[in-house]
Amino acid sequence: MIRIDNIYKSYGNKENAFKVLKGISFSVENGDFVVLLGASGSGKSTLLNVISGLERPDSGSVFYDDIDISELSDEKVTRFRKENIGFIFQQYYLLPNLSVDKNVKMGADLVNNKDYRRVLEAVGLGEKCNKYPHELSGGEQQRVSVARALAKKPRVLFLDEPTGALDEETGRLVLDYICKLQKELHFTIVMVTHNANIADMAKTVIRMNSGHIVETYHNETQKNAYEIGW
Repeated sequence: MIRIDNIYKSYGNKENAFKVLKGISFSVENGDFVVLLGASGSGKSTLLNVISGLERPDSGSVFYDDIDISELSDEKVTRFRKENIGFIFQQYYLLPNLSVDKNVKMGADLVNNKDYRRVLEAVGLGEKCNKYPHELSGGEQQRVSVARALAKKPRVLFLDEPTGALDEETGRLVLDYICKLQKELHFTIVMVTHNANIADMAKTVIRMNSGHIVETYHNETQKNAYEIGW
């Protein structure tokens, strides 16, 4: 379980600090699919960065079971992310001079996963292992980033607007792959989006506005990627 307890986060100096997160608390069950929903500027991406250990809160705690990662040293929190967490962003962040296979192998090597090509097959890129990022479509590049993140065998997969740069058809395809792989591999998903339709796919939806949680609800039925609006 992840437990977020009274998180505050600001940017800027003390005199002109801009408060982004204002006392955020909630928990995430293992295997949950959580969507952080809100307009640009609501604080959802900053919250994702704090929960995942990419940024430290000004105050408050982020527990993974009994470990408060906000109290870990930089070295230990880096090791924790390496061993437990995967990331997928709107931008693909692939290394252009490496093939698809080698981009994904980078993630796999962090946890000594020798079976990473199975994930490439699962996202439909088994025949493009030797291609380079510039030879792929945007959707294919995003699927490589999905495979690279999952090759680490993460406990938790964090996604920040993963379909933001994709057209509808490709976006649905990528979301479908992610959800199918979650059912197979049993990881937890925490996804940031401003698209309320994607929230219909989640088990838990946390809606944010101006640094606060304004609503939390659970979908009795989770729609798949081809049932939601766009």
